[in-house]
Amino acid sequence: MRIRSLATVLAISLGLVTAAGSGDAWAKGKKKKKPVATKVQPVEKIAPPNAEQKKALAELMGAYKFGMDKDEIIGLLSKQIDERYAEQISATNDVMTQDKLRKEKQKEIQRIKQSYIEFDGKKSGWDVSLIDSEFAHKTGESMLAYWENAGGKNQRRFFFFYEGKLWKMFVAIDTKALADDQRNFTFFRGLMEQRYGKARTVDNRAVWNAGEFEVHAVDKMAFYGSFALLIQHPGMLKDVTATRVANAPEAKKPDGMIEVIKEKGNDSDKVNLDENSDAVDAIINGSKGK
Repeated sequence: MRIRSLATVLAISLGLVTAAGSGDAWAKGKKKKKPVATKVQPVEKIAPPNAEQKKALAELMGAYKFGMDKDEIIGLLSKQIDERYAEQISATNDVMTQDKLRKEKQKEIQRIKQSYIEFDGKKSGWDVSLIDSEFAHKTGESMLAYWENAGGKNQRRFFFFYEGKLWKMFVAIDTKALADDQRNFTFFRGLMEQRYGKARTVDNRAVWNAGEFEVHAVDKMAFYGSFALLIQHPGMLKDVTATRVANAPEAKKPDGMIEVIKEKGNDSDKVNLDENSDAVDAIINGSKGK
């Protein structure tokens, strides 16, 4: 009786029983609370891009097609550069100037070829950069970089390959043309939605599905002072993702130095694009340079 009485007092003091039915509650244990019904937030219905918006999204592809290999991409870029320099060369009769322009053209093409990298496990400057989350090592992935600075554009385009085939492009956009109060992702997304229509929100990105490809607006402002537009093939993404999962390395303790760099940012990794008031307009208005 004493043990039982002590147990009852302890139970009451801990609020384990109520005035009514205290004996049953102690025998059966703590009374279960009724589950609180959670409200399911309705999924926002987003209308797919109309014909005009799909056309605008397709302009982001340029002359490039998914499935192209790096030599085909370099061939297209070389042709564009040849045409651009041909105009400059024909505009002067000075032999020395013409020779200088031809050398500059060759250097530009050579820079593109030298930018090619296979992500085979060797660390590079790209492992801590604005594209560090866009690739994985030892998965058959590679990349080619090109600086688009003609026709009012001032941006960098990264070509990503999987097993030698183009599957994604990442376009880093300069933001120097924007006022300080406009240098935020909300404003940038608003500009993109004016042109491409309402976007879905996926992993903090604005996403438009154009059928054969999808476009993401990406916020890289915090560390790299840039926004980006990503264009990728959904079907090839599935293959890339499956390969990454199958080849994922064992989890390791984060590198303290890299974490510090990511937290504080690194000026040397920023997209140091020349100031150009037409840079953002070039993307928004769909103007294209050769």
